[in-house]
Amino acid sequence: MQPHVPPVPGGAAANPSGSASAEEPGGRTSIAEQAVAKVAAIAARAVPGVHTLGTGAGRTLGAVRDAVAGSDSSATAGVNVEVGETEAAVDITLVADYGIPLTGLADSVRSAVYAAVEDLVGLNVVEVNVSVADVHVPEALDPRAAKRPAGGQD
Repeated sequence: MQPHVPPVPGGAAANPSGSASAEEPGGRTSIAEQAVAKVAAIAARAVPGVHTLGTGAGRTLGAVRDAVAGSDSSATAGVNVEVGETEAAVDITLVADYGIPLTGLADSVRSAVYAAVEDLVGLNVVEVNVSVADVHVPEALDPRAAKRPAGGQD
């Protein structure tokens, strides 16, 4: 004789075979925008060719805000999200490394963010918009970084 399984609030009772129902127990889960933004930021930063997230001005303002408020906005700098009950939209602003094809980089970031948010957060991602704000040029390639002769004369 099979043991009796009481019905779960908001769900169905066990089926006649005695195995558990496919429905989950009742209740509500809410996921904060900050949590989704952190997952998206980590995924985007992991893509080769992403120098940093955000823009120079945005990172500077974030550092000031962090110092005053004691928050950690740098973890989500360059990432904005809108979160609904079952869906999320993500906007990423980044600085790319020089020499990386930018549209390919944007596609890679988009794929990584889609996968991370859907797999780790469990929300359906409706869009990931990627903006490349700048390209980081290493000092060795930056003509402004060339040293002038010691006397200041050319």
